[in-house]
Amino acid sequence: MSYQSLRRSLSTATKLLRRSRKAALALQKRAVKAVQLVTAKPKPVRARPTKAKPKSMAPKSAAYLGPAAAKSPTVKDMIFKTCPFPTARGNRSYKLYGPDAAGPPVPRPLLIMLHGCSQSADDFARATGMNRQADDMGFIVAYPIQTQQANRNKCWNWYRPVDQGRGNTEPAMIVGMTRDIMAHHPVDRSRVYIAGFSAGGATAVAIAAAYPGIYAAVGVHSGLPVGAARAGLSALVAMRAGSAGVQLSVPMPTIIFHGDDDAVVNPRNGRALAARAVATFPALTKTVKNGKSAGVFQKTTYRGPNRKSCCEYWTIAGAGHVWSGGNPAERFAQATGPDASAEMVRFFLQHRLAVAGID
Repeated sequence: MSYQSLRRSLSTATKLLRRSRKAALALQKRAVKAVQLVTAKPKPVRARPTKAKPKSMAPKSAAYLGPAAAKSPTVKDMIFKTCPFPTARGNRSYKLYGPDAAGPPVPRPLLIMLHGCSQSADDFARATGMNRQADDMGFIVAYPIQTQQANRNKCWNWYRPVDQGRGNTEPAMIVGMTRDIMAHHPVDRSRVYIAGFSAGGATAVAIAAAYPGIYAAVGVHSGLPVGAARAGLSALVAMRAGSAGVQLSVPMPTIIFHGDDDAVVNPRNGRALAARAVATFPALTKTVKNGKSAGVFQKTTYRGPNRKSCCEYWTIAGAGHVWSGGNPAERFAQATGPDASAEMVRFFLQHRLAVAGID
């Protein structure tokens, strides 16, 4: 090998050695950083302080605030309780949403509410929201309770002739409950009303017809006219096909609601209820209004010479056997349609008896 070749080889080797050293130093630095990362103590993570929401930002629904706080500021003495009521047919009871004994003795209107088949008083109160109406408008509301001993399906026995009039009957028992409330609570006896749903509606209108000196007005939702049936079989026929009922002799302000798609109680019964009620008043003026209130409805109003509505007949488009404008969480109620509870209360409170408490 020549001298110059040896010199070139030595130069190449020197360059390679320098590169190797640089690579080795870089590798060493990386290794040191890796060790520092692994062995270093982690820095504590500081949580950001969070401000608690003020109470005023909490949801202000009735369910959150509770029934006491959700009441109208003018009505603070109402309680919901079960009241026993002994009868010749055995011990019965009713639920009462009314003033506590400690509340001021201010005379209030009274509304009797009769539930439908397979419902309880609590079911009916939740479905209709009538307790909230009582809060807002300052009246007392009671829910007589039908038992399975009296009817297997907890229906009021509206179709039995004995329970369509006075005497030792279901109407007399409910009137007895009404009097019991009037005796123990501050009730304005000129403003006592009765209403019901389905079988309860049929019973309510029968009671109002039998005791016009007790009740100033009646409300019927998805019910039947007085005398629509005389036995169980004819009750089924009336429910499915409709019935004209019997002629009434005493004028009774009446408000009626019925869904036009009711497959349990034929809507013809609602029309018959209106026709029978209107026939007891002289010289009424009829007006018809079509409207929408979370659903399509038609309202037919019959007014007397003083322009006060003596009868209102509401039909709710597409509604079945349900309480209109009620609590959809309950079986026999829907949120759509006019608020039947509010409209009934409005209708009731414009009527009062000239002479109250006379049978």
